[in-house]
Amino acid sequence: MRNFLLARLLQAGVVAVVVGALCFVLMRVLPGDAAMRIAAGRYGPDARIAEAAEKVRLELGLDRPVAVQLLEWLGSLLRFDLGHSLVTGGSVAHELQVQLGATLWLAAAALALSLLIGPIVGIFSGLNPGGAVDRMGLAGAVVFRAVPPFVLGLILMLVFSKQLGWLPPAGFGSPREILLPALTLALGLAAMSSRVTRNSVAAVARAPYFAFARYKGLPEAVVVRRHGLRNAAIPVVSYLGLQAIYLVEGVVVVESLFAYPGIGHALVHAIVERDIPMVQGTALVMGLMFVVIGAVVDLLTLWLDPRLGRNA
Repeated sequence: MRNFLLARLLQAGVVAVVVGALCFVLMRVLPGDAAMRIAAGRYGPDARIAEAAEKVRLELGLDRPVAVQLLEWLGSLLRFDLGHSLVTGGSVAHELQVQLGATLWLAAAALALSLLIGPIVGIFSGLNPGGAVDRMGLAGAVVFRAVPPFVLGLILMLVFSKQLGWLPPAGFGSPREILLPALTLALGLAAMSSRVTRNSVAAVARAPYFAFARYKGLPEAVVVRRHGLRNAAIPVVSYLGLQAIYLVEGVVVVESLFAYPGIGHALVHAIVERDIPMVQGTALVMGLMFVVIGAVVDLLTLWLDPRLGRNA
């Protein structure tokens, strides 16, 4: 366990440095004047924006060499100081703390909904391969995985907000407002997890120990619960790490679509306004989320199959 934690801490450090440096360089090579964008975000576009941009450039030291600014940011990162927003002047850490809380609620709701849909459909499909549930599950998985999140979100918004009037199209603060963006993410997650669960359950159902449990006369529900679910869950839990990629990518699109105040929405605004510390801080949090989710998935996999730890 100590080696595992040390490896994850090292991985987090590498992710922090690489993501921060890449964001810094990419923001610098974008076309346009960063000082002009920051000044427009602070004061709004007007006839004297050029003077405001020059003032911002001198105030923030944007006229210094890029290497000096990058080394300064890395030094602040070693002190766990993410700096301040170039537009609002607020602490990046404080703003990310608020936005990350909203994003975690959205991600948790999306994962919960996907686990209520995907694995359940996959279990019934795997126990009866080629049946009606299996065929409908395959068709649904193909459709929901092929449709981009922003298209799916627009369809759900038109149906449940515009036509039926059941749910608000945007906002934050109540379960009704989080349901549509969470469902948009959950359907894409459930599309793949259902097929992974289906294949895993089908493989377990063909195993000799599963057939032996049936020959003993155990009820089907007991056979599935005692001898099927835990063995079938190992590849499903492992796939959750890959689903994190879809989840983090989808958060940026879905939060912007539904005007949801999370880190994805903040990242889009920070890029438009050339707010480099906010871009670096937001991307850093997203990168570290991959590390944390990967560590949790590895621990769950070891709990489900302790033999993996002995073989490591």
